[in-house]
Amino acid sequence: MTLIPTDLSASRISDAVRDPNREIAASSRVIDLSVGIVVCIPCFRRPQHLRLTLDSLASQRTPRSFAVVMVENDAAGRESAPVAAQYLADGRLQGICLVEKRQGNCQAINAAFETAQALFPAATRFLMIDDDEIASPDWLELMVRTAEATGADVVGGPVLPVFDDDSKPWLARHPAFCPAYDYTGAVPLIYGCGNCLITRTAFDRLGNPAFDLRFNFLGGGDCDFFYRCRDAGMMFHWTAEAVITETVPQNRTSLGWIAKRGLRIGAINYRVQYKAARGAAARARVFAQMLGRLPLSLLRAARLLPVSKAVVAMHPVMVAFGSALAAFGFDPKPYEASKIVT
Repeated sequence: MTLIPTDLSASRISDAVRDPNREIAASSRVIDLSVGIVVCIPCFRRPQHLRLTLDSLASQRTPRSFAVVMVENDAAGRESAPVAAQYLADGRLQGICLVEKRQGNCQAINAAFETAQALFPAATRFLMIDDDEIASPDWLELMVRTAEATGADVVGGPVLPVFDDDSKPWLARHPAFCPAYDYTGAVPLIYGCGNCLITRTAFDRLGNPAFDLRFNFLGGGDCDFFYRCRDAGMMFHWTAEAVITETVPQNRTSLGWIAKRGLRIGAINYRVQYKAARGAAARARVFAQMLGRLPLSLLRAARLLPVSKAVVAMHPVMVAFGSALAAFGFDPKPYEASKIVT
């Protein structure tokens, strides 16, 4: 174990944060550089919920030592930084909080993973949780055990919604909120990084930046990253017991927000598939498939409507329409600061 007091390690931390657009906002009094596990937490204007996220990490049932890297992505307001500093100063968690001055989803996540790898050279497993999520008590232990037992390059787990508006429990089955898998085992792909473990080897193979900045305001940089992992021959595993819950505010259960979410999913799908297509013929196939999904989505919606709520039945149509809009150059940008409602 290599323990260093942070007042003696300013140069060590500075070496890990070489980017002039990033600065250290807080660090724990002691940092164990020998930890093998780092949890990364991008933060943006949710300081009260960040406390719940950090409480859940501080209460993990595991004998393993781990560190945290928090990234404040609101360089002007910095509401998350004092919360992070409190938990680090109290010793409830060890690690650092840095400010990423360039706003955007991918900027924040890249800052977290890159800093974690540089500051903790012995770490081989990097997990992520968002600042509107709460980890179940055995989350970290289950994720790491899975990686050890299976040799998977990427491990995913479910993010289950907890709605502030409890009048719509059926929304938990909507594709916008439902986890990709309901079983534990090998899977062909995972799609989001809100509950994931990525090995250092995976990052090394794909290089930096891990999350493509072209997805910075649209979202989907995680989906693109995992597609590239799959194309590189990496292994994925799903751990259904490693549950994270996501607090869903009332404004995210409105019909308008859910419709926009479907459009964004469609846009991400098209952008990721088009980027992965090699050559003009492959890109033409992606475009043709997009066109074919438009009428098929209407048929799917018609089949779902008798057995589902209308908002669920219309999801395939919104996804298909979102893909079509993206194909013609129209992308939503929900991760622009001016469009984020907190």
